[in-house]
Amino acid sequence: MFPAERPRRLRRTPALRRLVAETTLSPVDFVAPLFVAEGRDEPRAISALPGHFQHTLSSLHEEVRALHAAGVGGVILFGVPEEKDEFGSGAWDPRGIAQVALRSLRDEFGDDLVVMADLCLDEYTSHGHCGVLRSDGTVDNDATLELYGRTAVAQAEAGAAVVAPSGMMDGQVGAIRTALDDAGFEEIIIMAYAAKYASGLYGPFREAVGVEIANGGDRHGYQQDSRNRREALREARADVEQGADIVMVKPAMTYLDIVSDLRAELDVPLCAYHVSGEYAMVKAAGANGWIDEKAVAIEQLTAVRRAGADFVLTYFAREIAEELGR
Repeated sequence: MFPAERPRRLRRTPALRRLVAETTLSPVDFVAPLFVAEGRDEPRAISALPGHFQHTLSSLHEEVRALHAAGVGGVILFGVPEEKDEFGSGAWDPRGIAQVALRSLRDEFGDDLVVMADLCLDEYTSHGHCGVLRSDGTVDNDATLELYGRTAVAQAEAGAAVVAPSGMMDGQVGAIRTALDDAGFEEIIIMAYAAKYASGLYGPFREAVGVEIANGGDRHGYQQDSRNRREALREARADVEQGADIVMVKPAMTYLDIVSDLRAELDVPLCAYHVSGEYAMVKAAGANGWIDEKAVAIEQLTAVRRAGADFVLTYFAREIAEELGR
């Protein structure tokens, strides 16, 4: 064989493989999704997300300290309120659980850790949808935008460095950017869930935030159709034009083609959300001894980075960060 036909030489030792690796994975590439619950005295385990909890403020701080110590790049916060209403008013209440937690984290960590806030209404609405409902039960896109703007300003005032609109309402990024700028928060970053698909992989998350869509409904009318590819680029371009600083693809593993497409076409930071169902499947298979869960988690997260994501939202953040640090 000719010398050029022996690529195995570059794979011979771990040191050589590390040296020539095309894609790297490190703790700073991860953002950890965290849940904080109102009125709870003790953290409650989330059965469908082994190792994760609805946190109290105290246990939330303990977890964030551990994530920070492991080198994780950031956290994204989801609030779990005690009371809900048809408009989701707890989402922008300054005394709401997410805002209380954001202020608390800002006071401890300042700018040493990127603290993000998911921006949606579904955790706070009695009907479980991401926006205001019309009398016929459909989501009123434009009425919802004003509430997203209020929520963004409340999160910024509470200390979020990044707000992350996830509701997939048309025009949401523009409305939020205008609301933030008008309130003097021009430096707050918007990370848009630009390509968020209607997926069967969100079940464990809904347990984590206590969301059930009323009357057996779904979100197919506003989340993207899994059969569509070009639509994702249209959505992401629109979000960037409206002021998004970062765009996201969700879920990750079943939409790596979308991650790759957006990376090729856009020059803003790109992330992907390795969602609750993706995490839960790996955990379940690992618990049954069918796979090496840490090896598979690293393989999947590397695949997301290889497809073009600059960072990954993942429930594996702490576990794999600590593994990589060994």
